[in-house]
Amino acid sequence: MLPEGYEVDTDPARLDVERVHGWLSEGAYWAKGRPREKQERAIAGSLNFGLYDTASGAQAGYARVVTDGVTFAWLCDVFIDPALRGQGLGTAFAAAVRDHLAGFGLRRILLATADAHDVYRKVGFVPLADPGKWMVLGEE
Repeated sequence: MLPEGYEVDTDPARLDVERVHGWLSEGAYWAKGRPREKQERAIAGSLNFGLYDTASGAQAGYARVVTDGVTFAWLCDVFIDPALRGQGLGTAFAAAVRDHLAGFGLRRILLATADAHDVYRKVGFVPLADPGKWMVLGEE
């Protein structure tokens, strides 16, 4: 459940794309230096989630999901404004995304994180049971 004063919206027109790009390209280890044009293309090809302060309307967080909407989803680019961290917004936001995706009947939702395992564990994510059967092409 989101803390009082915050809401989640999936309307891509509401996203503060400049802010999202700055957060990710400057402050996210996985997206450092990502060009604005690539970020815009990623937004266009994804289901986007914005976390907003209901009083000011300012965007407080961002996440996107790459999915076929039926069997599989990849949760990525999850970011909470650094000035707002430590208030439980990350966990609440991840839970809101999880709850939104529950209605799709997906078989699997994956994500990768180097440092936020506790956040995702709180909303039900677990390590891969058999990581040896997964493979990657490209950057790891």
